[in-house]
Amino acid sequence: MDLNRLGIFKLMSDKMAWDNQRQEVLAQNVSNSDTPKYQAQDLVPFDFKHQLREAGHLDLVSTDPAHLSASSTGAGGFRSAKDHTAYETSPTGNAVVLEDQMTKIGQNAIDFQALTNLYRKQIGMLKMALGKGSG
Repeated sequence: MDLNRLGIFKLMSDKMAWDNQRQEVLAQNVSNSDTPKYQAQDLVPFDFKHQLREAGHLDLVSTDPAHLSASSTGAGGFRSAKDHTAYETSPTGNAVVLEDQMTKIGQNAIDFQALTNLYRKQIGMLKMALGKGSG
């Protein structure tokens, strides 16, 4: 059974993928904290409302080769944006504030941990409903 076909699991998987990609962007910011003229990057915030609309979307299936093919927007990467919260700039033009980046990394880790706990609880409830026990 593909759990990503269930709405809540797809939403949680998408959010975990967003958290993972954000962790990479934030780590890149930290690693470039001494690079001249480097501007901190961040991802566009995860939009649950948009993802819920997408989760309710049904894909079209063609049963005949003569049918028109359905186009899909795809769920590639998440959009990146410049981090406009930087209020300090070094003399070399670098706008990475390590304290801000470390705070964001910590919050991202907390969000990811909460989501994995929720995912684990959902699996447990599914197992219980199927009569497989909670462990």
